[in-house]
Amino acid sequence: MTPTRNVADYSPNRIRLAGLLAFGALLLSIPGCATQASVSVPGLNTGPQQPGVIDIGYLYPPGLQVNPPTPDPRVGLAPGMFDAGEAIWNLRMLSTTPPPDAFVGGINSDLAFTGDYAIQGNFNGIQVWDISDPANPVSVVSYVCPASQSDVSVYEHLLFVSGEDNSARLDCGTEGVQGAVSHERIRGIRIFDISDITAPQYVGNVQTCRGSHTHTVLKHPGDDENVYIYVSGSAPVRPAEELPGCSALSPQEDPNTALFRIEVIRVPLADPASAAIVSSPRIFEDLVAPPQHGASPADLKAVEEARAQGQFVIEIMGQVQVLPPQFTTPMLDSIVDARGGEGPPNAADSTALRDYFDEMVAEMMAGISPGGGDGPAPGPNQCHDITVYPAIGLAGGACEGYGLLLDITDPANPRRLAAVADSNFAYWHSATFSNDGSKIMFTDEWGGGMGPKCRADDPMEWGANAIFTVEDGEMVFQSYFKMPAAQTDFENCVAHNGSLIPVPGRDIMIQGWYQGGISLIDWTDPQNPVEIGYHDRGPFMADQPSMAGSWSVYWYNGVIVNSEIQRGLDIFELVPSSALTQNEIDAANSVQLTHLNSQGQPIFEWAATFALARAYLDQLERWHGMPAGQVSSARSALRTAERASVAGRRATLNALAATLAAQTADAADPDKVAKLADAVRRLADGG
Repeated sequence: MTPTRNVADYSPNRIRLAGLLAFGALLLSIPGCATQASVSVPGLNTGPQQPGVIDIGYLYPPGLQVNPPTPDPRVGLAPGMFDAGEAIWNLRMLSTTPPPDAFVGGINSDLAFTGDYAIQGNFNGIQVWDISDPANPVSVVSYVCPASQSDVSVYEHLLFVSGEDNSARLDCGTEGVQGAVSHERIRGIRIFDISDITAPQYVGNVQTCRGSHTHTVLKHPGDDENVYIYVSGSAPVRPAEELPGCSALSPQEDPNTALFRIEVIRVPLADPASAAIVSSPRIFEDLVAPPQHGASPADLKAVEEARAQGQFVIEIMGQVQVLPPQFTTPMLDSIVDARGGEGPPNAADSTALRDYFDEMVAEMMAGISPGGGDGPAPGPNQCHDITVYPAIGLAGGACEGYGLLLDITDPANPRRLAAVADSNFAYWHSATFSNDGSKIMFTDEWGGGMGPKCRADDPMEWGANAIFTVEDGEMVFQSYFKMPAAQTDFENCVAHNGSLIPVPGRDIMIQGWYQGGISLIDWTDPQNPVEIGYHDRGPFMADQPSMAGSWSVYWYNGVIVNSEIQRGLDIFELVPSSALTQNEIDAANSVQLTHLNSQGQPIFEWAATFALARAYLDQLERWHGMPAGQVSSARSALRTAERASVAGRRATLNALAATLAAQTADAADPDKVAKLADAVRRLADGG
């Protein structure tokens, strides 16, 4: 019997693995269409370094002195699933909870939050955790509903879940979907009513031509009746026989092609089942694909060794990717099963799988670079992720080969304002604004999330973050940041998802790096980002590559919640250090959100508290923003006010506010002193 290469013949679990492989390893490892102009790392220290440790001296600005443990304890951690070695600095772990039985061996993905609950996506469905006691999170419900990659978002009583792979069923069944065309398949957005969060009710879906790899929920300030969903779908276009109107032709051949656009869904809050696509903005118009960086020395060595060992290697747009055995082995087993064979796969089975990969890459490339011709190759035809910031009317689009700045003042019709590209970036993956909207940070998922891209000889500007200032509608490059501890060949590691922490007066972010762990980053100075904390585990497996680590990690109402791909849910809290005081932590924790979708970035605003005023004073002292005597005097006044009666407190605080206002003009940091004076004045007025 001839070995089959039909993914539809796989068992349900293997279909999901195939879906991950197809849409993760292949699509996400497609390097970003690179840059119109390269940028370089300013001040990179290329001098001698300790073996196995990346030199991080250039990351630390004179104004923020930190003393990380040396040698870096993240290097050389012992491997293991639930017993791996761990390293932690300037964070406290409150709990780590393994996944429920239905999700063991699955792949945990993104997080969303509402009330006391964390909602964790998984390729097998969704999990809801009660985190009201962060030291003892409780599993509320495990809702089995397979799809890749189950990106999750919430708004009020609604939960939205992405689905992209061919095996996901409308009815949430686990048996997969057979055939190239099926009306049992869901590729798009699932909508659940979570009025009773212990029993989610599936109320509708919106199908899209390329599915939903990720999505972003936008609550526009001027529209209280609807929410909008920006859908980023990166899979091949589905057949028109399955979803009418879908076309994979080039724009020259079909102006209504499903390529080179995003989808905007309007969801009526009173009738979510009637949600529908209302526009398909072509925000990529006129972008072209410039040159890109090649393989790193470590990549070239790994590919040479993999080919010598007979492993599976794919090549896309000049970049090579070694496919881990945990993804190829189940597919080989399925080929053996399909031909009725027994025993290990033979040479013909391996050849069949290689042919299958070649066909899949050819299909994807046909969708990514349609049309041909003598002109420049087209730029990206889809975003990976879009972060909307409704308070400032802007969005950051991380769109494969480009970072985009979008105007979202008309929520149904986002409009591109600017585009940046960088030959050091392979795949623009996600975006985060500073709280004041003056800066934006993009992440580069070089290697598609499955590659070990934090090895000692991987360039520090590849697989990193790039920080830009937003100036007159343009984005101006400032610097890179990459998690600095060298990881092993067995650890997938690259920049991934994170969120701001509401420390007033500073831009601090917690970020996941897959098996590079989580990193706490101060990027207040856009030219000098600094790592001020971290947590990391050793490799998930001791002797082969594996998919594990932090998919996403977000701050929510005083805790830091980490979605660990294999190990479950971690919860941390900040601890005071030389880089972060208890007052700054207390001021951050005074911010309380009703819900959080990190891709729908909220603006942080601080109530007037003594912690807020003291946080500003700590910062003025740390960075010499006002004379030491004035800092000491202000602290003394705050202590007096806090102990005083209501009338005495008001009088003392008003006097302090007036004094600070008079000192502002001569201060080294007048803006920070003005913020302090305002906080004290509001505190005097009762907040």
